[in-house]
Amino acid sequence: MGKATMEFQALRIAVLTVSDRRDASDDTSGDYLREAVTEAGHQVLDHAIVADNLYRIRAVVSSWIASEDIQVILINGGTGFNSKNSTPEALLPLFDREIEGFGEVFRMLSWEEIGSSTLQSRAVAGLANQTLIFAMPGSTSACRTAWERIICEQLDARTRPCQFVSHLKKS
Repeated sequence: MGKATMEFQALRIAVLTVSDRRDASDDTSGDYLREAVTEAGHQVLDHAIVADNLYRIRAVVSSWIASEDIQVILINGGTGFNSKNSTPEALLPLFDREIEGFGEVFRMLSWEEIGSSTLQSRAVAGLANQTLIFAMPGSTSACRTAWERIICEQLDARTRPCQFVSHLKKS
């Protein structure tokens, strides 16, 4: 995608890891996302690790959606097909609008890496209260694919023909 002459806008981002096994000492996917966000020129305003529980996920994400400060939420984990995974179920009722294309494109790209296992990825994205939310699998390689090949470009106001920056809450 080409870049126009628009200026880069640093966005205010929160990162959530959904896991029953991870803590701050081994949250490699959350670490990766926070580093990638910072390297891209954005700000990480908050981050958390929460158990894969529908209501705990909703509580954290809802507080960030309600915040005037957070513009984007990146969530890793809880998107698999295992019956314990509940991230999509936690998020879908919160969305004002779902971004169906994110899951579709993520699975298309993942096909190159994991083949038909990508069918079990329930990556989702949406917009809630002018807050952009991306939920991706918890593996660091999946987070890298989502960030480098989809999300980073869509968080850059210079990306043409379109990106999501103009849909986000302002300062």
